[in-house]
Amino acid sequence: MRKLPVLRKLTVLNNLTLDGVMQGPGRPDEDTRNRFGHGGWAQAYADAVLGEYLGRGMGTAHELVLGRRTWEDFASFWPTQENNPFTDLLNTLTKHVASRTLHEPLAWANSRLLPGDAVDAVAALRAQPGPDLLCMGSGNLLRSLMAAGLVDEYTLLIHPLVLGTGRKFFADGLPRAELKLVEAITTTTGVIIAVYRPEDRAD
Repeated sequence: MRKLPVLRKLTVLNNLTLDGVMQGPGRPDEDTRNRFGHGGWAQAYADAVLGEYLGRGMGTAHELVLGRRTWEDFASFWPTQENNPFTDLLNTLTKHVASRTLHEPLAWANSRLLPGDAVDAVAALRAQPGPDLLCMGSGNLLRSLMAAGLVDEYTLLIHPLVLGTGRKFFADGLPRAELKLVEAITTTTGVIIAVYRPEDRAD
């Protein structure tokens, strides 16, 4: 892949357990692949500290980069959520979707398919003027982006929980990466909000 200039950074925001599981944090039926039965594990750890941090971050101008499964899950949930401060924001944001099976026009407002190879398309987005990019969930897409060195910042919400099963955030086979911790906040429920940047982009 041709190295392109970076005009806007790509940040990853994801919930993790202590053993690295990222699968199904939001709801019991969110992601039951491989008979995963612990869906919704992050809900008990929500508090005002985490809510304020996420609200501040979501209020910053950005566009979303999502894999197909995450986009479909969000699209089935958020447009119908009334009296939620994130609903209007998520409906309004531009959403770039990586998929080989979906076709435009996409039903959720302001959603568009990434053209061609998703990694090349995200690299091209980073080289274009505009707001920063945010990727949530999207495990399969994310691993490809990490392997290609396209992630500029990781915001990991690390929960004091071990599940022993589930799809991992850092899968086997990823290249070695040295990260620098640039921010850490502990919530009242023991969640560590840890922000990391690759060493070559830490300043």
